Amino acid sequence: MDKKIISIINQKGGVGKTTTVINLAAGLSMKEKKILVIDLDPQGNATTGLGLSNSENSENTIYSVLNGNKKISEVIQETKFDRLNLVTSNVDLSGLEVETAGDSRRAFKLKDELALILNDSGASYDYIIIDCPPSLSLLTIMALVASDALVVPLQTEFFALEGLTQLMKTIERIKSNLNPTLEIRGILLTMYDKRNKLSSQVEAEARNYFKDKVYNIAVPRNVRLSEAPSHGVPVLIYDKLCPGSRAYFRFTEEFLNQEKQIETAA
Repeated sequence: MDKKIISIINQKGGVGKTTTVINLAAGLSMKEKKILVIDLDPQGNATTGLGLSNSENSENTIYSVLNGNKKISEVIQETKFDRLNLVTSNVDLSGLEVETAGDSRRAFKLKDELALILNDSGASYDYIIIDCPPSLSLLTIMALVASDALVVPLQTEFFALEGLTQLMKTIERIKSNLNPTLEIRGILLTMYDKRNKLSSQVEAEARNYFKDKVYNIAVPRNVRLSEAPSHGVPVLIYDKLCPGSRAYFRFTEEFLNQEKQIETAA
């Protein structure tokens, strides 16, 4: 079965999660892949980072889909980038957990909606990429239940690996109870500074623990990565020659090569 639905997840904020969503989506679209990004973070940073507004009416956001008012096909928006569509988010999404408290199937709502899209031959997305919120909330559970595979950005800083323990426990719990085929596709090292001994130590620990799940490329600390979102464009377009862009182009290549290996193994 195709591993089409990929969540980018880490319950810790500020690790390069949304940056990875935006630039993997952009990189894949430049490789002629048709991509749908779903912003599942109430902060709406993937929304603004791809040039759309996170302050308009919630009617056409993922919130309206998850509370049952709209079908996901009704809220998909085009971005200014070819082959890259987006379902936006805003702060109203943060109220969903309380509002859906009486719905016993709420954890499956996103999965059910995405199944409708994937069964619609007209949509034909190569990948659906979900930006998860930086917490282990209902929204994260919805993403884990809906996903085929996960990419975990891991900042190469102190306590980074300890922070992953809780996430791994959550993933195992979801696999046991709600989504047995869920897998970690890979760990992407972010905010890497080769001059810093700590970065090298965290990389060594991560590779020792996760083995070949850790991508070869590490995304460096790079000011251009921080600047690009305020311009509403991926760094791959904002400054395609900066170190951050070069890393995300290489990550996109590695991601696609991994896909070929998965297909060959199958």
